[in-house]
Amino acid sequence: MKIGITSTGGNLDANVDQRFGRCKYFLIVDAESMEFEVLSNENAMAYGGAGIQAAQTIANKGVGAVVTGNIGPNAFQTLSAAGMKIFTGVSGTIKESVEKYKKGELKETEAPSVGSHSGMRG
Repeated sequence: MKIGITSTGGNLDANVDQRFGRCKYFLIVDAESMEFEVLSNENAMAYGGAGIQAAQTIANKGVGAVVTGNIGPNAFQTLSAAGMKIFTGVSGTIKESVEKYKKGELKETEAPSVGSHSGMRG
């Protein structure tokens, strides 16, 4: 399965970015082979709608799950409508996060973890 992970850098040793809509990068990782694609988040500096636009970008990549630190209500709703599983509260490296995902150690999120526009402060 492909997993979309918010990232502070463009490799598996980078840390999980704590912001979804305004993360620096998305890594689309094949959980089995560990092959990955790096996407620069073109929406990170958007005035508004960054979460929705980022969620649409991820949805178009055919991922089944999203791993991030936090996610706001608009992105959460967009990803949920696309049928994706969402995991928040995740920290550490991308590689560590994929391993936790594979072992079933991440808890699926049932609701947004932050309010609207929370990622704009950092």
